[in-house]
Amino acid sequence: MKAKIEEILEELKTVVSGKTSDALFPPLIFVLVNGIFSLNSAVLAALGFALLLGVSRIARKQTWLYALGGFLGVALAAGLAYLTRSAASYFIPAIISSVLLVLVALVSILTGKPIAAWASHLTRGWPLDWFWRKDIKPAYMEVTWLWTVFFSVRLVVQFFLFQTGDAATLAWANTLLGWPLLVIILIITYIYGIWRLKQLGGPGIEEFKTGKEPPWQGQTRGF
Repeated sequence: MKAKIEEILEELKTVVSGKTSDALFPPLIFVLVNGIFSLNSAVLAALGFALLLGVSRIARKQTWLYALGGFLGVALAAGLAYLTRSAASYFIPAIISSVLLVLVALVSILTGKPIAAWASHLTRGWPLDWFWRKDIKPAYMEVTWLWTVFFSVRLVVQFFLFQTGDAATLAWANTLLGWPLLVIILIITYIYGIWRLKQLGGPGIEEFKTGKEPPWQGQTRGF
């Protein structure tokens, strides 16, 4: 059991990589400062924090593109809030992001190329041909359906709270429905995915790459 927990934690690191602060902290800082001081102060605080995060990433020799992307994301959200004079507008990019994720997930299902497979391919670099096998793809299709439900629920909650104009509640909901719940979804994805691949009886990725003939041991680690 302990070994399985360590395995799941290691797999999560390949996705999370300790880079969640860009998504978690700027919105909370924005809402807190807006509640205590003013909208202008909140915009400056969010931008300042995002800038500090970017500088710290560059100082730690992380890719400058990631640092720039994080800052531009906060700048866009803060700019919308400033221009509309509404704190709730800070979360418009998050809502748009949820809409796009739902659409991409649905299109990937309809085209038979599940987004879960693409995500794994981009993260791990495994051959795409393995993901499209009839004894492999169903696991990624089913996981993509799970992701679609999650993205859809998040979108409905975000849109409803945006309509109320309650920036504080929207910030906390956006945070809880962000990385905390996403990590849970990823854990469920991994556990279910490995189990489902075993049920399907296809080759493991290494067996596929070496051209091993059946019977296969199947995928035992990594999804």
